Amino acid sequence: MSLPFDLDDLVAFRALADLGSFRKAAGAVHLSQPAFSRRIDKLERALGVALVERTTRRVALTAAGREFERKMRVLLDDLDNALLAIRGDPATRGERVTLACVPSVVPGLVTEALQRYRHSHPRVQVIVLDAKSHEVRQAVSQGDADFGLGFLDEQDGELEFSPLYDEAFVLACRIDHPLAARERVRWSELDAHAFIALARTSGNRLVLDRALAGTGMRPRVAYEVQTGSTALALVEAGLGVAAMPATALDAARRESARAAPGLVGVPLSHPEVRRTMGLLRRRARALSSSAAQLYALFQHGGHEHALRMHEAGKA
Repeated sequence: MSLPFDLDDLVAFRALADLGSFRKAAGAVHLSQPAFSRRIDKLERALGVALVERTTRRVALTAAGREFERKMRVLLDDLDNALLAIRGDPATRGERVTLACVPSVVPGLVTEALQRYRHSHPRVQVIVLDAKSHEVRQAVSQGDADFGLGFLDEQDGELEFSPLYDEAFVLACRIDHPLAARERVRWSELDAHAFIALARTSGNRLVLDRALAGTGMRPRVAYEVQTGSTALALVEAGLGVAAMPATALDAARRESARAAPGLVGVPLSHPEVRRTMGLLRRRARALSSSAAQLYALFQHGGHEHALRMHEAGKA
């Protein structure tokens, strides 16, 4: 089958999508601006749709352009990986691996795995897409990420989920809060305190809502925020308490030395709410050699993390 465009046209379009400028993209692929524009025009004529919106101030992809860019990028990345695999050891060449993950695992699990990976794969570029749980799942499902690290808050037949560790939600509160010294707090006791909730688009919020459904134990929401870091900022300011996974609280405390001495996590019970962190990958797509080796490091690191959590629980 003969296509009315070639690989160079696709590379030019990828450069335009990345840089958002005809001038910059033309320079990146070593073409004059008129020659570069002809490539984009040729691609649009071949597809029969407009891929970009041109104005005097900016260049933006159309809806069709964004969809084509997503699918085209997967094809070009697969082609790049195939060529690297044929040429030799990808650990010594400029290959790229894309990981999608929820932000709470970055300070611990992700940084530890990447430190080990950099030692054995110094030439591999790793792109980290830190995003909400449903966005992680979407990035993996659509091929924008090689694999993901998060929790499966919604079943998806296209994705394979490999559990790494299980963790409980705790109550984040300021050290001088009346509940801070408690060994355990029941959900029913939170009615007397201002509660800081994550937005309904959050995967953690979905886990909590499902666990509390039908129990009649819905905390009185005084504030609703988009991110865990914002929730903790409000907690530290004395505006209320928040429920979050233990590792998310630990990660935030590691990131901010100022917040570390001021916040504590108290176990929540009746009911105890837990989430399972794990690796997500597409069932029908094999990982490149470099991606598979990073995936294996996360498997090892996740099991180590589970062991540390178990030992901490016995202490």
